[in-house]
Amino acid sequence: MWISDVEPGSVHDLTAAREHVLDALYWAASQLDLPTLADNGYDGTGIGVFTPVKQSTDGQVLDVDTRTYNVLLRGLRCLGERGFAMLTGRWRGLRHFTTSPRKIGHIAKAALVLTHFEHGRLS
Repeated sequence: MWISDVEPGSVHDLTAAREHVLDALYWAASQLDLPTLADNGYDGTGIGVFTPVKQSTDGQVLDVDTRTYNVLLRGLRCLGERGFAMLTGRWRGLRHFTTSPRKIGHIAKAALVLTHFEHGRLS
């Protein structure tokens, strides 16, 4: 799980990812064979970023291999989604901020470290 610094609300997730992390993900995919799993919002992002295949607009049903790919991808992504749910569930302060936007990223990163420590991911 990765947390970026805060961007204005009008910045799309993909734009923020391009600015902060995609270069590192491309390198990891090409050099370490380490893919990234993403949702449909990141469709067409590039090398090593796997997104579900969308249903075609003409009503064609996806073949069984493509549906299986989507199920497996979503099954793996659910671990990250669960991690985010644990983070926001455990730290109520992450649900609604009334502080300076410059501080939000630091608070969220600190909560992530504490959650990792709490669940034995850090020693």
